[in-house]
Amino acid sequence: MNKWVRRVLRACRLYDPVVDVKHWLSGTEDEYVRFYSQFVNPGDLCFDIGANVGRRTEVLLRLQARVVVVEPQEDCMKRLQRKFAANERVTLIRGAVGETKGKAEIQLCDSHSLSSLSPDWIDSVRSSGRYAQCRWSRSMTVDVTTLDQLIDDHGSPAFVKLDVEGYEYEAIKGLSRPVACICFEFTPEFIDATRRCVDHLAQLGAARFNYCLEGTQASLELDRWANAAEMQKVIDSLAAQKRAGDVYARFDL
Repeated sequence: MNKWVRRVLRACRLYDPVVDVKHWLSGTEDEYVRFYSQFVNPGDLCFDIGANVGRRTEVLLRLQARVVVVEPQEDCMKRLQRKFAANERVTLIRGAVGETKGKAEIQLCDSHSLSSLSPDWIDSVRSSGRYAQCRWSRSMTVDVTTLDQLIDDHGSPAFVKLDVEGYEYEAIKGLSRPVACICFEFTPEFIDATRRCVDHLAQLGAARFNYCLEGTQASLELDRWANAAEMQKVIDSLAAQKRAGDVYARFDL
């Protein structure tokens, strides 16, 4: 789908329904269900941080998980409420996750999946040309909680999905204890933050790491999970190749 088609679909409020149909036809959601089943068992607690319109929440619900959903954007939260408000296994929280509790400013993008609390990340991805067609023309103040606070309030999760567009390190700094599994996005323009995320998680315990690449995000790339030092070398290689994707970290609890 080229950028002009995406822009027209968003203007007509048809982008998300079209993507949902595309995922259904391609079996993308089924792939994620199979992939996440290695991390999530029925009854497990999961955190979907930066849930957007809830596609990963739907996957986790298919695995019979309980899901704490955190999303700062008002329009996205309205969609999440329509989908999940009646589901007793879902807890919806309007806000963001960061290093400390408080308030923060989110820059709203015309593509809601790219709204971000990190001005530096926005500058980086816009300068690289990867999202040159996107506009961050509005902002709003949102409540910020922490991963530690979510754990105190809801319990320790089996799986944490972080999709926060450049705010990963700030969110992970708000975690002071290991969790069973956490994944977070990386982009080549902002790879130093990825390195810091790995360092922070390694300080919490004996973390092991793996990763998926953009476009094949339901398939781990490493046959053997790496320690932090090995993962940093992998990250250096991915940065040189200008690859994006998701890092996964596991702890033996």
